[in-house]
Amino acid sequence: APGGPNDYVYVIVQPVGWEPITQLIGRPELAEDPDWATPEARLDKLDKMFQLIEEWSVHHGKHDVLAMLNKHNIPCGPILSTQEIIGDESLRANDMVVDVPHPERGEFTTVGMPIKLSDSPADVQRSPLLGEHNKDIYVQELGVAEAELDELAANGVI
Repeated sequence: APGGPNDYVYVIVQPVGWEPITQLIGRPELAEDPDWATPEARLDKLDKMFQLIEEWSVHHGKHDVLAMLNKHNIPCGPILSTQEIIGDESLRANDMVVDVPHPERGEFTTVGMPIKLSDSPADVQRSPLLGEHNKDIYVQELGVAEAELDELAANGVI
């Protein structure tokens, strides 16, 4: 609820979580029903199982569903919009979302480095402007003379 394009929760139904899920969705009898009680029994009913979960979850907000599932240690996660990702305090606190200065756009928000290594910290930077490193590449790496580089630029080659 309320049913927007990002109002989804990813739920993993593990054996230990089945009974709490049946309680949450208001179908406690399914925990002991031989047609539903084991993962093998539910295998050919996965669509129906997720339909039952969805029929319960549509009456609750995304974050309420997460809280109820987390209370029972049921693996789950939210589907977040870009706005939710940018505004998520925990993602910012862990540098998963960072602000980067840009000479033309000003400061903008982007994805940080997901892998954290204590001896190799990552410095997330903006991408280069078009042609920003031409001199470094053409002159220093390829050995093009600066005068020739200026001529190439003047003729619109680069």
